[in-house]
Amino acid sequence: MKKILLTGGLGYIGSHICVELINKRYEVIIIDNLSNSSKNSLDGIKKITGYKPKLYISDLRDKLSLLRIFKENKIESVIHLAGFKSVNESIEAPLSYYNNNINGTITLLEVMDQFDCKSIVFSSSATVYASSNEMPISESAPLAASSPYGSSKLVIERMLQDLCSSDDDWRISILRYFNPAGAHKSGLIGEAPNGSPNNLFPYISKVAIGDLEKLKIFGNDYKTQDGTGVRDYIHVVDLAKGHCKALEFMQDNKKIIVVNLGTGNGFSVLEVVKEFEKACNKKIMYEFSERRGGDLDKCYADPSLALKLLNWKAKLSLNAMCRDTWNWEKKK
Repeated sequence: MKKILLTGGLGYIGSHICVELINKRYEVIIIDNLSNSSKNSLDGIKKITGYKPKLYISDLRDKLSLLRIFKENKIESVIHLAGFKSVNESIEAPLSYYNNNINGTITLLEVMDQFDCKSIVFSSSATVYASSNEMPISESAPLAASSPYGSSKLVIERMLQDLCSSDDDWRISILRYFNPAGAHKSGLIGEAPNGSPNNLFPYISKVAIGDLEKLKIFGNDYKTQDGTGVRDYIHVVDLAKGHCKALEFMQDNKKIIVVNLGTGNGFSVLEVVKEFEKACNKKIMYEFSERRGGDLDKCYADPSLALKLLNWKAKLSLNAMCRDTWNWEKKK
């Protein structure tokens, strides 16, 4: 069994990747500082797979701890998710984001290099793309992050590209996510943000379950079919499977690739609300608020390169995202 280090492996996306890796018979070692995750995810992973991965509760910036993890485990590849991820929070606390996301990655890469572990899948984001209403967005689109969060991802991408240029032994996959949603169909793992939710799906589910009175929709005057912003929502299980495909690709290819993980389709906020109402059989109350600065009318991926290189394509529908999110909300 090949040993994979999964940074941030107890988080929303990480826990689903962990399940898919175990299903593919990888041995998973998780490192997580629990800043935006819970050890409860470990129980969910075990119930789904019958396997409990090894867990280290530590921060990536703790080099001594990271050295110990590599000494104790013959790690062959890393999937790197760990990092702060709120656009709005990054605007309020930019130094915290640069410190955590960039310095944590530098420490990780230094230790990987020391142990001759030169295979990494990096969790990037569509926020690295420059603002444009030209859709769909391909990997060759102009880059210009509009928040410290996006900038931290872009710096890491460039750092990985420089590393690959300096040493031909590195195998690197940079995966630019669009909008992850949904949960595992079992309802045992899903998105559980600390504090107020920033993303649409957990926000809607909080309204549906009664924890919040109504959904706040930012803007209803966009150039879209119903005036609300259109985004490319991708089921988190499809996203997780994309990481497994990237690992398989790197086994046979010594190079760096940059790939979008999205569906290629866009859904408006109101379309999501209507679909969620069907899933939960409830009326979702909402109100319109002012637009947020920098929000585009539409944003969705061109995922054709992922199909070409990784033989990966998103398969799960918006209905599945809503159904699985609601199932998770009811059970947690």
